[in-house]
Amino acid sequence: MDENIELLEYIYKNSEMSVYTLDYLLKELKDRENKIKKVVEEEKRIYHDFAEKSKKIIKKYKYELKNSGIVAKVMSSMGIKKEVNQDNSDAAIAHMLVEGITMGTVDMETKIKNFKENIDRKVYKLAKEYLKYSTEEIERLKAFM
Repeated sequence: MDENIELLEYIYKNSEMSVYTLDYLLKELKDRENKIKKVVEEEKRIYHDFAEKSKKIIKKYKYELKNSGIVAKVMSSMGIKKEVNQDNSDAAIAHMLVEGITMGTVDMETKIKNFKENIDRKVYKLAKEYLKYSTEEIERLKAFM
């Protein structure tokens, strides 16, 4: 697979899955007084923007994106429901989000390092923006822990 497509697809799938899980998390927190909800709403919007940006660029490569699998979404939903039912404090939610973002950040750093020499400038720029946002978001969420 072309490295541009691989990186763009990673950004898209990760962003799309983030939007799905953050939306589910917001539904679970709907009737609760968590202060972190505003942060989660903003994260959802930003990940949606990353999904749209990557989708727009990948269309230029004439590649058809596939949405994340239903199994991954169901597993994610079950995990969120379990975590929120066990502890719905802002600290617990922030911890859960930091863990998820960290996994994506490590993967993104690796992909950027491995693909840096062979990818389009536009793709590289988007990947770096995504990585920067994720890293900054981890620090922002730590304030709730």
